[in-house]
Amino acid sequence: MKRIMFVCHGNICRSPMAEFIFKDIILRNGLDNEYYITSSATSSEEIWNGVGNPVYPPAREELAKHGLKCDGKRAVRLQKSDYDEYDLFICMDSNNMRNIGRIFGNDPDGKVHKLMDYTSRGGDVADPWYTDRFDITYRDILEGCKCLFEYLQK
Repeated sequence: MKRIMFVCHGNICRSPMAEFIFKDIILRNGLDNEYYITSSATSSEEIWNGVGNPVYPPAREELAKHGLKCDGKRAVRLQKSDYDEYDLFICMDSNNMRNIGRIFGNDPDGKVHKLMDYTSRGGDVADPWYTDRFDITYRDILEGCKCLFEYLQK
């Protein structure tokens, strides 16, 4: 089973959106028994007394517009020990890449990548926390997840 963790800063917008978009792609292709998909944060800002905040309402609403549910998802923080448990860590932007490097120390197995690097345009996934454009973030993540899926199927 291939284990993939999507990563962003707080695990309440972009990485959970990627988690549920990718889960949907996997399910639609009948491969849900071949993948374990989850998401996490590089910070603990959205975790209080050990309990993570749920997916940010506008992110949840954007997923719902596309028929996707994220019920029960709460923010969790990436741990150094996760490196040995997962095959890929897919970051939403360059800051996440830098922060994941601080948590893991290094990436000897080449497991850490940016989602948009699987697309022809590269770059970062638009951060809706600052723009309030969850539609653009959804578009970026959907494109990245489709390209990641194609890559993994080769």
